[in-house]
Amino acid sequence: MSQQAPVAIEAAALAKAFHPRAVLRGMDLRVAWGDCLALFGPNGAGKSTLIRVLATLARQDAGRVLVAGKDTLRSPAEARRALGVLTHQTMLYDHLTAAENLRFHGRMFAVPRIEDRVRQVAAQLGLEQHLERRVHTLSHGIQKRVSLARALLHRPRVLLLDEPETGLDPDALDIMARVLERHRSDGGAVLLTTHNVEEGLALATRVGILADGLLAYEAPRQQVTAQSFLARYAQAAGARA
Repeated sequence: MSQQAPVAIEAAALAKAFHPRAVLRGMDLRVAWGDCLALFGPNGAGKSTLIRVLATLARQDAGRVLVAGKDTLRSPAEARRALGVLTHQTMLYDHLTAAENLRFHGRMFAVPRIEDRVRQVAAQLGLEQHLERRVHTLSHGIQKRVSLARALLHRPRVLLLDEPETGLDPDALDIMARVLERHRSDGGAVLLTTHNVEEGLALATRVGILADGLLAYEAPRQQVTAQSFLARYAQAAGARA
């Protein structure tokens, strides 16, 4: 992957409110190429709002976001090309098959040799037998895999994943871990949010705690144990360890 920008994600003084409540309060954030930053935080901390703002699905009230060097307000289309996004909602068309959903997304991003690419990502995520099934007939876990396949389809350099482990069985979690490791080793970057300390620590190269709309703590993964992280989480977020 080409890495013209110095960092994958850079947010400065990021603010977002849903009046009268401020959700992000002047937040600063950086994610380097080759890193997976796992952000933890209690409900209402701003995790999903942060993902939506970084993904250009919501507009910040103040501050600046660069994704792969592209300003998300000034050059949103270019930023989106660098992004693969997985949110709580699958954002799939229920009446289409899994393959039709992937083809539609691929055409939006002018993915070359789309049929080959659909088969490739389906194989990565163990979806071959589900490709010709309509989305509404698929389990939530399989729909989640299709959504992840769509996020990967156009070969984005940056992945934004909002609680990606939710609804996945152990086999699917293993598949996802391998996919994210390969993405990082190819020079990409990942930012994910999660409530699951065990899964988040297993995937991360860096960990952070979002509390009251700010990044209250960040550290390299190798510098924390599960026990020390839980203690820090309780201190930073007021959560029960």
